Amino acid sequence: MVDEEFREDFPALAEELIEERTLTHRIDGVRTMSDDEPEEKREHKTFLPDVVDYIRRCDTVSQAIEIVDYLLSRDEISQSDARDIKSQLRQDGLRSFGAKKEKDHYLHHGIEPE
Repeated sequence: MVDEEFREDFPALAEELIEERTLTHRIDGVRTMSDDEPEEKREHKTFLPDVVDYIRRCDTVSQAIEIVDYLLSRDEISQSDARDIKSQLRQDGLRSFGAKKEKDHYLHHGIEPE
């Protein structure tokens, strides 16, 4: 009925099965996650990539400059930031912003600061 490996892994449960008795425990309450809980109690992690996050996914300086121009056109970065970023790209290169982030980077490494 109960094999030896099961007995070694789960001795108390095996004993209950062999003796055909089960232990019972009273449950006084159940804790659930409700949609009614206040927003501050729920733990949400959101991540909004910035210009450097996008640049670190690029393969070429021209791709990075295109991203900078796009973010500038959407007013997500200032004119002076765009100028500084482009200058750094031309002078120091693409990887001066950090190592390349590959596809699914956040699935493997999460969203915590590096």
